[in-house]
Amino acid sequence: MKIALVSPYDFAYPGGVVNHVTALERQLTKMGHDVRVIAPASKSVPDFGDRFIPIGKPRPLPVSGSIARISLSLRLASKIKEVLEREKFDIVHLHEPFQPMLCSAVLRFTKTPTVGTFHACAGRPGYWLGWPVSAIFIKRRTPKLKGKICVSIAAKRYVKKWVHGEYDIIPNGIDLDLFNPSAEPFIEYKDGKINILFVGRLENRKGLLDLLRAFNRIKKDVPESRLIVVGPGKIMRRRYEIWLKRHHLEDVVFVGYAPQEDLPRYYQTADIFCAPATGRESFGIVLLEAMAMGKPIVATSIEGYRCVVTNGVEGILVPPKNNKQLALALLRLIDNPSMRRKMGENGRFKAHQYSWKRVARRVLDCYMKVLGEQKSRVLQTVSSR
Repeated sequence: MKIALVSPYDFAYPGGVVNHVTALERQLTKMGHDVRVIAPASKSVPDFGDRFIPIGKPRPLPVSGSIARISLSLRLASKIKEVLEREKFDIVHLHEPFQPMLCSAVLRFTKTPTVGTFHACAGRPGYWLGWPVSAIFIKRRTPKLKGKICVSIAAKRYVKKWVHGEYDIIPNGIDLDLFNPSAEPFIEYKDGKINILFVGRLENRKGLLDLLRAFNRIKKDVPESRLIVVGPGKIMRRRYEIWLKRHHLEDVVFVGYAPQEDLPRYYQTADIFCAPATGRESFGIVLLEAMAMGKPIVATSIEGYRCVVTNGVEGILVPPKNNKQLALALLRLIDNPSMRRKMGENGRFKAHQYSWKRVARRVLDCYMKVLGEQKSRVLQTVSSR
């Protein structure tokens, strides 16, 4: 089967949707399918070779407490038509199908059966530039989506307000070959201190300031502790570093951006993983990564995280924006190595349910259902003539 995976986001910049599409492409290719990724890119994407087709130049745009790096060009039509005509895909899989401009334009111009995956659980499903006019475009183009996927119940709850119809819930997957407890830790951090790990972009909604405040409390009781922060965000990093100096807080290490192949080593270095997001997370992929590495978790009890972590089983869930409860949960795990070990084992077991091999099979089932329905409609049309 020839498959197009279309992402609206800068494919040269890390993010949940980009990582999802990358992993899905690899798994579908392993399964023998001919896959192309179509996305805007701010620089070359060498790992994909001719399997990557760049369309559009991304621009950073503040959206829902984050930065969306998307193409805003109105001149993509000719390139999109040329690619669709040349490649002759069997199915086109759009990620955030109504996101301007690339995905919405591909949905408009393609004559191939389409599937859309909705990842977000906040804001509107694309077209947030010029609402309510954009509602008209969503209504017009929704019938072209023959299959609809949400990565979680949280994502489905939000998108159904604007895009009606039936949905398959197919979660994000995890690469169990990459995120494997056999990874080597970073030895410079294995000095007897308790290591707490944060992984994510440095944005307000990721809740790092709450974690810094919690760590400030923890340091008073556990001086031999360290917080390792992995993720890009130069502007917010400077703000956090000013906060650290003001509060004389030490043992906070900002790593910055880390390539995908280094992430398992950071998880392996950690004793506890912490995800203090304040909301707007449809699915906790970083939670899955930590679980696959056998690490206990402290996370906020937001809907997108509750669908991954069961409180008291793989980790401890606390109210968002509550640094006191966050500190107490972290201290509870710091003081209880056997609980850390048991939660890590539970997480490792659960993560196997989310292997990309399983997830890709479910995506393929959705493709086959759409193609089967398309074939049935064609036969009905022919027979009625």
